[in-house]
Amino acid sequence: MSDPIRFLTALGQAFATATLYSPGHPARDRAEEQAWEALNRLVEEEPRPRFTFVDGEVVYGLQVMRQLHEWEWGDRLAKAQVQRLEFDPPVPREEFAEFLRDVFQRLNQQAVDTAEIRQLREGHIKYGPIVVRGSEGAMLPAVDLATASIAYTLDEEVETIKWLHEQVQQNATLPVLEAESVVRSLAVAMHSQGQIFMPLLQLKEFDQYTTTHASNVAVLAMALGEHLNLGPALVRSLGTAGLMHDLGKVRIPHEVLVKPGAFTDAERAIMRRHPADGARLLMERPRGLELAAVVAYEHHIMLNGEGYPTFHFARDCHYASKLVHVCDVYDALCTNRPYRDAWPSEMALAYLEERARMEFDPDIVSAFCLMMRQWTHHRIQVGEAAEGTPPAA
Repeated sequence: MSDPIRFLTALGQAFATATLYSPGHPARDRAEEQAWEALNRLVEEEPRPRFTFVDGEVVYGLQVMRQLHEWEWGDRLAKAQVQRLEFDPPVPREEFAEFLRDVFQRLNQQAVDTAEIRQLREGHIKYGPIVVRGSEGAMLPAVDLATASIAYTLDEEVETIKWLHEQVQQNATLPVLEAESVVRSLAVAMHSQGQIFMPLLQLKEFDQYTTTHASNVAVLAMALGEHLNLGPALVRSLGTAGLMHDLGKVRIPHEVLVKPGAFTDAERAIMRRHPADGARLLMERPRGLELAAVVAYEHHIMLNGEGYPTFHFARDCHYASKLVHVCDVYDALCTNRPYRDAWPSEMALAYLEERARMEFDPDIVSAFCLMMRQWTHHRIQVGEAAEGTPPAA
C-alpha cells in the first residue's frame, strides 16, 4: 500500500471511529494517533502533500488515485466543503487533532467554531473548498464561506502541458499518465466552485498560444460534454482529445507558428500537415488514445467536407471531432493572435451560429452557444510559472 493510500485509509478510520466513540475514548485517540503517524510517513515521501476530493475521485497532486475511486470519505468530504486538503509539515499532533475534530463536525453538519478555523488557517493544515485564482490573485467567482477557500491556480497544469509538448518534440514520447492527470486536474478546476465553472486561460505572450489553447479546448470540450449529459468516461475522453487535438504542431517550425502575416503556399502546406502528424503520434501510443487520434485527424474538417485533410471518399466525421472543432474555433477566435485581436465572446458565438450547417454541426453549435451564454466562464491570465517561452507546440 502506497503512503498516500495508507494515510487516507487511516484518516477514514479516524473519522469512522469518531462516529462510534466520544472524545477522549482510547479507541478514538488511538485512531487519531495512527492517522497522524501515517501523515508523518507520507511527508517523508512528499514534503507538501495535497489531496483533492471532487466528482467521486481522489486526486493526489495531479495523480488520480484510481484505487480510491468512489472512496466513501472523499465524497463526504467534498459535500462538507472540504474539497482540498494540504499539509505543510511539520504538523503538530495537537493541530492535527483540532483538524480532525473540525472536519468531523462538518461531516456531521454540526456548528463550527469560526475562531478555531481562523487559527487553523494560519497553521500547517489548509483545507476547505477550492476556488480558481484569476489574474492579479483575484478569486473567481467571489465566495463567502466560513472556512478558508484554497486558491487553485492552473500554473502547474500549464507547465505540465509545456513539458508534454517538449517530450513529444524532443524525445518522440508522449507521457500518457501525465496527460491524463492534466485532464483530471482541469476537471477538478471546473467543479471547484460548487457548480460548473469554465476556467479559460488568457495568454500574455503569443508564444504561449498552443499551451493555453490546448488547456482551453480541453475545458470547453468537457464542459460541453457535461452540458449534453454525456457519461463521465466520455467527458474525460473528450478532455483528452481536446488537450491533444493540436499535438501535430510540435513538428511545425516555430517561426511558422508565430508568423504574424499571411502564410506562403509552402507554409500553409506545412501547417495543414499537423492533423495527420498528430494522429500518427497518438496512434503510436500503446493504450487508449484512439478517440484522441481520430479527433486530431478530423478537427479541421468542415461539415460540408471542406477543410483539411481531404478525405478520399466522402464520409461523416466522428461526433467527438465535430464537438472539439466547435470548441477549437471558439477559443481561437477569442484569443489574441499576432495578426488580429481577440474577438468578444458574443461575436465568436455569432460566427459559429452563422457557419452552422456549413462548417459546424448545428446541434452542437446550438448546445455550445446555449452553454456559453448560461454558464460561468472567465479568462484567467497565466501566472508567473507559465511566463517562460514554451516549446514550439
